[in-house]
Amino acid sequence: MKKWIWQQENYPNFTYDSKKLEVLIQKVSIEQGYLIALTQTMDNKTIIQRQIEALENEAIGTSAIEGKILNRDSVKASIAKKLGFRDIDYNKIDNSIEYLIAVLIDANTNYNEDLTLDRLFAWHGAIFPKGYDKFNPINVATFRGEETMQVIGGYVGNEVVYYEAPPRVNLENEMQSFLNWFNNTNDSLIKACIAHLWFVIIHPFDDGNGRISRAITDLVLSKIENSTISRLYSMSNAINDDRKAYYKALEHTTGYVKKEDNFLDITYWCEWFLQTLYNALIDTKMKLNFIVFKTKFWDKYRDRNLNTRQTKVLNFILDIGIDNFKGKLSKKKYMSISDSSSSTASRDITELLEIGCIKQIEGLAGRNISYEIVI
Repeated sequence: MKKWIWQQENYPNFTYDSKKLEVLIQKVSIEQGYLIALTQTMDNKTIIQRQIEALENEAIGTSAIEGKILNRDSVKASIAKKLGFRDIDYNKIDNSIEYLIAVLIDANTNYNEDLTLDRLFAWHGAIFPKGYDKFNPINVATFRGEETMQVIGGYVGNEVVYYEAPPRVNLENEMQSFLNWFNNTNDSLIKACIAHLWFVIIHPFDDGNGRISRAITDLVLSKIENSTISRLYSMSNAINDDRKAYYKALEHTTGYVKKEDNFLDITYWCEWFLQTLYNALIDTKMKLNFIVFKTKFWDKYRDRNLNTRQTKVLNFILDIGIDNFKGKLSKKKYMSISDSSSSTASRDITELLEIGCIKQIEGLAGRNISYEIVI
């Protein structure tokens, strides 16, 4: 019985419902444009900081999906070294992390170069520089061996085969078809959807297929957005936030979940992919809007001679995010954040009201009086 998607007669002629995806594609495209426009209001230093932060999240997220937890300090040090920054803590450099960063930067920057087997092998070798995954030897920078490649879950005696990849003998033809399609297809959101899925279906390597498929996704998205170093958001981070949905989309599409209709219809996968991308964009938009708000706030009030307590409280609220600062600012909260007495807090708050940094929320009195930040 033909169970897996690659066993179907018309594979890899994937189909999808364009009408179902139309609204999602439009929403994603609008948010992509919004982020590009938003960067026009930000200085270059802030943009670079956001790119580095997104690169950190991408490295940590793409590894976490595979159950590999990276040390953020090591990721930061590796990025700093790769980008030629000073004051690097070389004791925190991890070669495997450094090489992963190199892969991500390559995918997000050199997207006008063809995707070739040599390039993919180089990425694979970078992810496994020692030729091992923990204690397991890996066929590095080459295709996997002759053993059947299966994704297995469950427990001993009750294993579940969630996916079985094409046999080793098929890989040269499979990858040639994939690369021909990739290098001759115009970049689009649908191409990003298909590229990610198709590479995972082929599963050409012993390990690292997920990380490389996500790097390929980065390559397509970065070309669409004309980015360098890193985009301002992390798709892997968004995937990692709901890994169950990721695996469910794969299971539904690749064959574990039986289909009654067109086996090559990947609409379900595309809907998941586009919604996850949209979530990543929305999350980043909120963070960038906060950065813009904070910048405008201090541009307006930085010369008003605020004392250290006032600056600390305002930054505390701004850094959390105004919407996430529950219950607004009260005198009690001010005292707690600034470690000040009741009389000092009252005096500081009065000064902030006079300057206009904060305003009292209408309709509240007595102990319920609270304040909110204004620009």
